[in-house]
Amino acid sequence: MTDQATSPAFVPGLAGVIAAQSDVGFVDGENGILEYRGIRIEELAEKSTFEETAYLLLYGKLPKRAELKTFEQQLKSHRQVKPEILDMISRFPKDGHPMAALQTCVGAMGLYYPRTGAVNAAEREVASHRIIAQVATMLAAIARRMQGASAVAPREDLGHAANFLYMLNNEEPAEILARTLDVAMILHAEHTLNASTFTCRVVASTEADPYSAVSAAIGSLGGPLHGGANERVLDMLEAIGQADKAKAWFEDAVAHKKKIMGLGHRVYKVKDPRAFALQKLATRVFEELGTTPLYDIAKVIEDLAAERLGPKGIYPNVDFFSGTVYLKMGIERVLFTPIFAIARVAGYLGHYDEQMQDNKIFRPRQEYMGTHQAPYIPMDDR
Repeated sequence: MTDQATSPAFVPGLAGVIAAQSDVGFVDGENGILEYRGIRIEELAEKSTFEETAYLLLYGKLPKRAELKTFEQQLKSHRQVKPEILDMISRFPKDGHPMAALQTCVGAMGLYYPRTGAVNAAEREVASHRIIAQVATMLAAIARRMQGASAVAPREDLGHAANFLYMLNNEEPAEILARTLDVAMILHAEHTLNASTFTCRVVASTEADPYSAVSAAIGSLGGPLHGGANERVLDMLEAIGQADKAKAWFEDAVAHKKKIMGLGHRVYKVKDPRAFALQKLATRVFEELGTTPLYDIAKVIEDLAAERLGPKGIYPNVDFFSGTVYLKMGIERVLFTPIFAIARVAGYLGHYDEQMQDNKIFRPRQEYMGTHQAPYIPMDDR
């Protein structure tokens, strides 16, 4: 029996335990800092594109002009999904959850492409490009299936975000909407060793292929304690109902210490740095394309929260703004977390590659809490 006095302390959920060393992302929650490969997220949101950010996460540096052009062309060349996978999507139940569908499709990629990415660096690189490109095509096809419509083929003359919206709605998006989704995908592309990224690294540590690791990560992201926070913000806004009722609702929530969805963050003790960029773009979207009742309610809550809760370090996070913006893009609520996923795969794959550089399989210990030397009781005596 293990000597309990000398055993390492049990930490539920591994909270705060350092389980990996990484150069991919950095978070300082006390000071509201998020960096990808050392570059502040605010700078990337203002100056970069999702494709450039994905390159940064995969290769550890910003690309030169020619490198970015080549990378963009490689992603475009991989946008077409295998007909067998599209056929599979066409047979999915229309009311099935798109996260389950997306996880299934990414795992199925391993049936049609080499599964040697763990041990073959060249194949790992191609697989990374393939996954980033095809998750967008697959999700658009899944969404169209939910609507009873046929999949829309990708275009090679559009950027990653614009092409996704085109495949989703079968029309070229307004420039402001394409740019807003582009920035939202940058903001969601990486966030250090969260539950789904940890899942990816654990599966990768077994030398499973990238398709298996990313599929598992998407499954982890689909849990209600991880993805889906922006859906719960919309539930809250709809429950409030009208902008002129928002102040009374807010005062009651504060007085009774009720949870206000989209305010505060488990990691950030100041305003989520991602929220600044998305808040600015959300304002532009609704100014240019017209407001919505839910956005009007959100604005009231945002202003009240800044005044009443800001001094306590409680601010809107990135999920507070993203849901209302996604609805304006014509994106159904059930797709919010899958869109999170098609952005986060870039971070997953950066971590997957890093795990392969000096891989050791994850094998934590458990603390056994059961009995010992229990007798086997014959069936007739139970």
